[in-house]
Amino acid sequence: MIFPNTENELELMLSEPSPRLLSFMSELKGDIIVLGANGKMGVSLARMAKRAFLSLKSSQRVIAVSRFTEKGGREKLESLGIETISCDLLNPREIERLPKVENVIFMAGRKFGTSGGTEPLTWAMNVLAPANVARHFKDSRIVIFSTGCIYPLVPVSGGGCSETEPANPVGEYAQSCLGRERVFEYFSNTEKTQILLYRLNYASDLRYGVLYDIALKVWKGEPFSGGAGFFNTIWQGDANSYALLSLGLCGSPAEKLNVTGSELLSVRDSAEAFASIMGKAAVFSADFEDKSYLNNASKLISCFGAPRITAEELIRAQAHWIMRGGQGLDKPTHFEVIDGKY
Repeated sequence: MIFPNTENELELMLSEPSPRLLSFMSELKGDIIVLGANGKMGVSLARMAKRAFLSLKSSQRVIAVSRFTEKGGREKLESLGIETISCDLLNPREIERLPKVENVIFMAGRKFGTSGGTEPLTWAMNVLAPANVARHFKDSRIVIFSTGCIYPLVPVSGGGCSETEPANPVGEYAQSCLGRERVFEYFSNTEKTQILLYRLNYASDLRYGVLYDIALKVWKGEPFSGGAGFFNTIWQGDANSYALLSLGLCGSPAEKLNVTGSELLSVRDSAEAFASIMGKAAVFSADFEDKSYLNNASKLISCFGAPRITAEELIRAQAHWIMRGGQGLDKPTHFEVIDGKY
């Protein structure tokens, strides 16, 4: 892995289509619409799709949909040749204006604010908006971004939860995410909508992610105070590619796919690896818990092959990024939380 030194270099790497993706996209029929495209992953995913179509000299469109409340996202997307539409997915009248294209990537959702009085908005964003979208795009293929947090917390000795593990969400955020899945499954069953539930755990793009959170603590000399002791992660560029490839796996009833790296990583070992690279000391003020959110990526690797970037490469790249003063997004993952309260 070549270590990026600037955000422009990083964003090019995050959006580079793989040969496998180019082959798939050459056979894909129809345009792509990305709902919730102005979030942490949406811009790079939409850009990857656009770069693939441009490389293939295809006139197929990539359409990015968001409320665009954060400045700069819409302008960046349009500068890349991606069409944009401002839309509130909680408003059915606004959704009616969206073009009914064949391929949908649903990335909209709300994670934080599941305590302290904003729980109703979280449930509306994670359950009501999906119902509006599923009704409008019932004849499309839809990849639904979900989370491994719908599974129970498990010990590392079990190898992580597979797609056949029964859902057992902890806390309102995870419960609302299961609600999102169930709404789309309902439409897949009743309308025969082609669906894939894309259970991601956790993406890393060097400006945010579990590895960023761990590395920053080590760099600043902040102590680790317990919580989840293990985690999965995946390079966001690989996660973007898998999301687009997953359009080819959508089915009715809805298909399920864990999306993460093959490694089950220790927080302590990762912190000590960063400490060694950075010339710092990893400080631990409490023991880690035995159970964590862990996903088994065997089905993903069987379908699409292993991620291009390994965890070891990601750790070295993450250390390089922080040591050279690379920017962060100030969006912690709170991966250490095990009581479901965000």
